Amino acid sequence: MTSARIILPRILRPFAGGAGVVEASGGTVGEAFRDVAQRYPDLGRQLLAADQVHVFLNVFVDEEDIRYLSGLETPLEESTEITILPAVAGGR
Repeated sequence: MTSARIILPRILRPFAGGAGVVEASGGTVGEAFRDVAQRYPDLGRQLLAADQVHVFLNVFVDEEDIRYLSGLETPLEESTEITILPAVAGGR
């Protein structure tokens, strides 16, 4: 089982007890998210909706957007960093 660090934006930190980084286990991004959801159910609901990345989040594995990789099936290597950024929208 691979270990990863999930870096949370400030807006999601209250769902992880205030932590800016949480450790997760799993061979893929989806497995890591489900692992975190077991410990932090409220955070899990913010990360995943209908077993997909929540529409208002951008997820990067070692600076690569998982939308252009394999989505939740993106494989993780030992000590991978997963960065979550809230989507920004609006304007004219």
